[in-house]
Amino acid sequence: MLYFIVSVAILALLLFFPVSKLVWVLSVRRLQRKEQRTLSQDDIQGQLLRARLMSLFIVILFSILFNVSTIGYG
Repeated sequence: MLYFIVSVAILALLLFFPVSKLVWVLSVRRLQRKEQRTLSQDDIQGQLLRARLMSLFIVILFSILFNVSTIGYG
């Protein structure tokens, strides 16, 4: 059980930064296209916070599902 939790945490940590960067870039580009203007620093920071929150849920869910499928649960 401890091995499973540690492997989920390590995989989620390794995936968090690239996934959050990807989600952030896509989110900023989408918002710029939607509003057809250059975004302010506050808008960009808001998108960064939103991207990090979404990425947290995505990588934890992916890490759990990946580890269940490869090493099993417990």
